[in-house]
Amino acid sequence: MDSVNRLRAVEDPTLGAEILARVPLRYDEGADPGQDRPSHVRSASGISWIGDRLAVFQDDAHFLALVNPADLSVRALALPRGPGGLRQFDDLRGNKASKLDLEANLVVQLNGEKLLIAFGSGSTPARDMVAVVNVRRNTAVLRNAAGLYAELRARTEFCGSELNVEGALLTHGVVRLFNRGNGAPRNGLHPVDATADLDGPALWKYLDNPQSAAVPKLSNVVQYELGTLQGIRLTFTDACVAGERMLFAAAAEDSPDVTRDGWVGGSALGLIEDSRTVSYGILRDENGSVFRGKIEGVTISRAELNQLYVVVDTDDPTAASELCVVRLSEEWHIEPESYSGLRADGRRE
Repeated sequence: MDSVNRLRAVEDPTLGAEILARVPLRYDEGADPGQDRPSHVRSASGISWIGDRLAVFQDDAHFLALVNPADLSVRALALPRGPGGLRQFDDLRGNKASKLDLEANLVVQLNGEKLLIAFGSGSTPARDMVAVVNVRRNTAVLRNAAGLYAELRARTEFCGSELNVEGALLTHGVVRLFNRGNGAPRNGLHPVDATADLDGPALWKYLDNPQSAAVPKLSNVVQYELGTLQGIRLTFTDACVAGERMLFAAAAEDSPDVTRDGWVGGSALGLIEDSRTVSYGILRDENGSVFRGKIEGVTISRAELNQLYVVVDTDDPTAASELCVVRLSEEWHIEPESYSGLRADGRRE
């Protein structure tokens, strides 16, 4: 623990971030009781480009939403059914404990195919799952990655008092995971926001056969103090690659622990540069006020300089999650996303 690198984020008032547009995400096909599909995207938890579509995962519904940013059409790709043959999990049904809680995702090219890989949060053993989705083939499989999550929980310098994986990105052949430090103190440990690395090829081999392949080991743990908003700690909710930098989203949520929601004071967007400098700006709404929503996913626009797409989780299964366009001030220097995926070695195509 004493050798763990620790970084403190600094709020930079020049890093402006303002919501330009908000669109509720509703499936073009509507609801489908036979598929146990609602009419809308629930609890959006992550967003990535896959081809020319934005892929949006949900933490309490076994569906991937594919959004066309040109016309905002939304198609559903079903993930395997969960307990009881269901695909929706929440307090209203009394089955929230069975949700996958897919919170972190990335895109990788393996064997000529672009795959979406989504990680469960690991906040409970039921959430030790990883989804592997091939959008082109319209297929999805779930891998029980209990061995990997046991490794994550054993490394308390990464997980702190409670594991809650909320972000993942691929850089230079390494998968970097982001733990969200919104847990409750336990057994003398405190919640921590942290990143740690897994060797990409070792992870792909493990996910191909988790029962027999070696569990990849965690390395390069870094802990972060992300500051506060409305008197509440900011904690990681997602991250993506921004050239040689990392762009992250964080929320100020007064959570009692990693499995229960809390009052949200707002969200922030920030940059980690050269693995040493961490700065962030507060996200504001269309009127310039602090945006009081919880940003759960972030990715970079392909069309505009200093522009992002983010998704908002309302923690209400009856309400449609929103896709938001965010404009950044010029001080961010965020170039448009200009590639459609990453190879297994982390290089751009």
